[in-house]
Amino acid sequence: MARMSVSRLSKMKSENQKITCITAYDASFAAIFDQAGIQVLLVGDSLGMVLQGHESTLPVTVDDIKYHTASVASTAKNSLIVADLPFMSYSTAEQTFENAAILMRAGANMVKLEGGEWLSESVKGLVERGIPVCGHLGLTPQSVNVFGGYKVQGREEEQAEKLLADALLLQQSGIQLLVLECVPVPLAERVSKALQIPVIGIGAGAQTDGQILVMHDAFGISAGFCPKFSKNFLVETGDIRRAVSLYKEQVEDGTFPAAEHSFY
Repeated sequence: MARMSVSRLSKMKSENQKITCITAYDASFAAIFDQAGIQVLLVGDSLGMVLQGHESTLPVTVDDIKYHTASVASTAKNSLIVADLPFMSYSTAEQTFENAAILMRAGANMVKLEGGEWLSESVKGLVERGIPVCGHLGLTPQSVNVFGGYKVQGREEEQAEKLLADALLLQQSGIQLLVLECVPVPLAERVSKALQIPVIGIGAGAQTDGQILVMHDAFGISAGFCPKFSKNFLVETGDIRRAVSLYKEQVEDGTFPAAEHSFY
């Protein structure tokens, strides 16, 4: 089977087929997710918290993401591999291009950046240079110190309008996927309908085009805090492979996320 592509993901959106995504950081789990038919694997800077034990994603480096991207790419042959550009690794256009190239050479098929309007020119430059881009709006963890914590975004009308405007501008600039994190369900639905590209939700309700979870949250093995928007699929199945299949099945049939995993 050919590797998942952005054009196939767009076709899934147009045909109202839900897209399943999960984070992956190593060869063993990547193989399990790949074989289960998960469409997108994200080598997320969440590794700073779930693997390295930091309080935020900020300490993660490009070298960290490069290492874990290569590990995932060694066994994931069908899923689209997206790699995070970590904190302050894309503050200038030149820096963005150099670091994105490092991650693509390590095995990524796409890079992900957090932020809105200010990223427009960098996104255009990446796409012009042959690097597909995934955007990330809503709760952007690299901005946790600006937000004053991990808080739901877009509840105020002005915030919601700005988020929608940013999403449309990023799409115009060339992003081909958008992650929408911790926003109220009505706003997530509005953004998903307004964009032609697939919108992947995490804490954004069931009306987005797909879902993503941090794998440690999906298996109930995260140290300390487990977010409201997550669900422990392992506790229901007792087996990792069956847990992955259940996650995929419930995303596809719309039963996950349920109301208790969503914000209003």
